[in-house]
Amino acid sequence: MNISVLLITIAIAFLITVLLSPILIPFLRRLKFGQSIREEGPESHLKKTGTPTMGGLMIIFSIIITSIIMVSRAAPEGISYELWLLIFVLAGYGVLGFLDDFIKVAMKRNLGLTSKQKMLGQIIIALIFYFILQSQDFPTTIQIPGTQIEWELGWLYAVLIIFMLVGSSNAVNLTDGLDGLLAGTAAIAFGAFGLLAWYGFPQYDVTIFSLAVVGALLGFLVFNAHPAKVFMGDTGSLALGAAIAAVSILTKMEILLIIIGGVFVIETLSVIIQVASFKTTGKRVFKMSPLHHHYELLGWSEWRVVTTFWLIGLVFAALGIYIEVGLS
Repeated sequence: MNISVLLITIAIAFLITVLLSPILIPFLRRLKFGQSIREEGPESHLKKTGTPTMGGLMIIFSIIITSIIMVSRAAPEGISYELWLLIFVLAGYGVLGFLDDFIKVAMKRNLGLTSKQKMLGQIIIALIFYFILQSQDFPTTIQIPGTQIEWELGWLYAVLIIFMLVGSSNAVNLTDGLDGLLAGTAAIAFGAFGLLAWYGFPQYDVTIFSLAVVGALLGFLVFNAHPAKVFMGDTGSLALGAAIAAVSILTKMEILLIIIGGVFVIETLSVIIQVASFKTTGKRVFKMSPLHHHYELLGWSEWRVVTTFWLIGLVFAALGIYIEVGLS
């Protein structure tokens, strides 16, 4: 697969999203599918109330259509089970996110599905993902990036998969709090995994899928950059979080997800630290969590916070690529 195929994949996904957006955004507005803003959030965010949400629908549609078109053209042997698995995870978590978003807008409240309902759905999809992998004799080992050290996990690999899919989907969801923040950081992370899947032992279907995500997110950024005309909602964030975990599993770079997805890890840790500190000492470490809100309350502009986090995401992506390629 030459580089032109990769660029065409990004371009097609970008165009599909850009062309869909002017149709879907007014449709969501007419349906009054507007975002509800948390009262305990930054006061500056209240003006975003009513901005159309569920924009993740066009991201998911663009990724699926682009992936199927490009893989069908590039792979005469047909679409692999890896791509169908990635589509299953993307769509499955997307449906969970859609239900969560729909309940929020239909009931005009900040909370959609209960935490138990959402967790149950996430675990069921993760288990189905694991059992399909097992039917394909997928290796249950994990390897330390940049080394030849690996461990056989056996049945514990199922626990790892559940932890990764559930944890990643929630971590990415936490990051979706500012205009363009998640779209940019996720595009960078998927781009890194796409390049690694292409460079190493080539996994063309995973490469195409990852770069289709990049193109779809860049197209979404046209309308989601500050000031956002649409939000992706849980429909997009849960789907993207689970999908990047699935990509790291299928490329056998499970541990590398911690590095390439460093921004998502930091955002999640900030919430854990904040909650733990408040419950044990009654004091808060940050002005607000997740971390991006802390910098907003320090007086940073929204655009400054977002671009800084994009830059940090680029550093983590470059570090991950160096560890996997440069140290191997």
